[in-house]
Amino acid sequence: IQVRIAGLEHWCAIEDAGRLQDALGVALPLGVPAAFLEPGPDPLGDLLARYARTHGPFTPAQVAIRFGLGAAVAAQALHPLVAAGRLVEGELRPGGTGVDLCDAQVLRVLRRRSLALLRSQVEPVSALDFARFLPSWQGVGGSLRGAEGVLSLVEQLAGAVLPASALESLVLPSRVAGWSPRLLDELTFAGEVLWCAHGPLPGDDGWVSLHVRDTAALTLPEPGELELSEAHRGILAALEGGGGYFFRALSDAIGATDDQALSVALWDLVWAGRISGDSLAPLRARLAGRRTAHRSSGAASRHSRYSRPGRLGARLPARPALPARVGPPETAGRWSLLPAVDPDPTLRAAAAAELLLDRHGVLTRGAASAERAPGGFGATYRVLRAFEDAGRVRRGYFVEGLGAAQFASAAAVDRLRAGAAAAGPSAKATSPALVLAACDPANPYGAALAWPPGASGGSSRHRPARKAGAVVVLSEGALVLYVERGGRSLLSFSDDPASLAAAADALALAVREGALGRLTVQRADGDPLLGGEHPLAVALQGAGFLATPRGLQLRR
Repeated sequence: IQVRIAGLEHWCAIEDAGRLQDALGVALPLGVPAAFLEPGPDPLGDLLARYARTHGPFTPAQVAIRFGLGAAVAAQALHPLVAAGRLVEGELRPGGTGVDLCDAQVLRVLRRRSLALLRSQVEPVSALDFARFLPSWQGVGGSLRGAEGVLSLVEQLAGAVLPASALESLVLPSRVAGWSPRLLDELTFAGEVLWCAHGPLPGDDGWVSLHVRDTAALTLPEPGELELSEAHRGILAALEGGGGYFFRALSDAIGATDDQALSVALWDLVWAGRISGDSLAPLRARLAGRRTAHRSSGAASRHSRYSRPGRLGARLPARPALPARVGPPETAGRWSLLPAVDPDPTLRAAAAAELLLDRHGVLTRGAASAERAPGGFGATYRVLRAFEDAGRVRRGYFVEGLGAAQFASAAAVDRLRAGAAAAGPSAKATSPALVLAACDPANPYGAALAWPPGASGGSSRHRPARKAGAVVVLSEGALVLYVERGGRSLLSFSDDPASLAAAADALALAVREGALGRLTVQRADGDPLLGGEHPLAVALQGAGFLATPRGLQLRR
């Protein structure tokens, strides 16, 4: 029936006709059967109980407005229902400012549904979901653009130690659309970004890291130990006055006459983490055409005037030459001392923990250990626990199998779970396979996640590791291929022909784009590819690898 209550039209159940008439004095429409007009013992209490059963938490004022009652009358009518246990009274709503009332049964339903929602929010995702999340969190796929994008990327990768040969062939190009070395040089010339070396690798390669100048004092490592010679002391003394020195000006300042010896001394200090250049040009010159962990075809081979190619490309001993006007190519640009490291260990530990959280989204013991965090995971854990107490991060069991000591921001947890929900068991693979350096922070395997067992059961005794020169191929988060340094041997982690084909296509694309240089694959899982029946041979040939006497080969 339609009745007017407090000046407003309402539709009410005809069973309440008598209660409305007796409790509120409502004028009923004509034709209501007499059976529905029988008075009850507590008509107003019955109306309020029915209202409570069909609403969530409410206040006496809301009831008074709904039924056109005075506030005191409504409160007095509700009191017997509270005393009888039919209504629950208290501050029931988060952020509420007064006392609420709610039907006891309705409140039980609300609590059950809230607990179910909270359980779903804290339910951990699978390791595969995390492996899918991490590259996306770090922007792998080329979502960043321009110098501003590179600067934001350096902020996330600040302090991450990477092979120099992988930095501009695999790590940065995988994250920046339209990557060009010019973008990084623009930032280093402007003084916004610094690079620091962490020691040489076999050959002409080495470990390097990038840093934002504003926070470099907190992210740079302590300088390495080096037995200083007279040339080393001369270089440091010249640079202590501040500013940058070109190689020839530095040579004149210390009175050096042997450019080659001065270049060696200069690079000793670079690898010790004491000095750096205003661009990566000298590092590129050192890597070009030489023995490096990651071979790429991105830059043409250059030969210094201190060495010359011999017959069939063999490198002959250097021949004497007069000093060049600007010095060797690997000493190009201006050189200066790196900023002093902040002496406060607390500030450095807090900065390191923030960087690791920003880089990994969900920080685990394995990820912190792989990053060689100062003081190990124990020092990082103490900082993260303080962050949790301050409400800056959450600690929980976010990823299955990674222990309870997992820390993440609310944004990272939401994105992790949203990605897991979007993937789902029935979702189809939509993104291409990713080719990453094995020691790239975006590769979770060997750090947060353990290396999975091999798929084909070959006779290989090789084991994957986060080594310089090694490459991994991930498909929808799953590890499919591990390319050992040099590319002659592969390890497979899938028997699925579609996954192997996608990984082989991604590997071939990386070769054609110059990120990996020429690849000649001879063995897979310890077994020879030529003349064998390994499923990876079919996938590689389908991707364009050609059979040669040395193995399956692909050039740029």
